[in-house]
Amino acid sequence: MSEQPPAQSLIIRRMAVGDLEQVTAIDNQSFSLPWPERSFRYEVLENQASRPWVAEIEENGVRRIAAMAVIWLIIDEAHLATIAVRPDYRRRGIAQKLLATALLAAYAEGARKVFLEVRRGNTAAQAMYEQFGFAVDGVRPRYYQDNHEDALLMSIQELDPKRLVAISKA
Repeated sequence: MSEQPPAQSLIIRRMAVGDLEQVTAIDNQSFSLPWPERSFRYEVLENQASRPWVAEIEENGVRRIAAMAVIWLIIDEAHLATIAVRPDYRRRGIAQKLLATALLAAYAEGARKVFLEVRRGNTAAQAMYEQFGFAVDGVRPRYYQDNHEDALLMSIQELDPKRLVAISKA
C-alpha cells in the first residue's frame, strides 16, 4: 500500500470535459461493464439531472484524477449511478470523501434519499456504503449482464448531513 497523500493535495470538484479521458480509464480499470466515454460526456454536457464529480490528486506537481462519481438528482432523490477509484489510489479514503462531498452537494440541492445498486459480491463497496448509513432494501436478480450476478438495492431514507461532514473530514 502506498503512502497516503497530504489532505491538501486532494481536490474534489465537478467533472469537466477535459477529465473524460482519465475518467473513462478509471471506469475501464474498475468495471467489467464500463461506461463508454460518450456516456460520461453526456453526463457532463447534457444530462440535467447529472451531478458528475472527480477527486483529483496533485503529486510531485502532477495532477491526476484519482476517482470519479456520477449522481443523478431527481427532486428529493439522489441515485449513485457510478463511483470508482483508480487502482493505485484505492484504500486511502478517497471514495468516502468523494461520495460524502457529492452527497452533501445533493443534500444542498434538496436530496433527502439516496439509492444505488451494488454487486452482491462487492463486499468492500457494501462496507463503505454502510458507513454512510445505506441499508439493503432488496435484490435485482441477475442484474449484471456480464455474469448475471445479483444487484443489491441499497438506500438511505433520510440523508444526515452531519454524518456526511464527518466522513468528508475523516
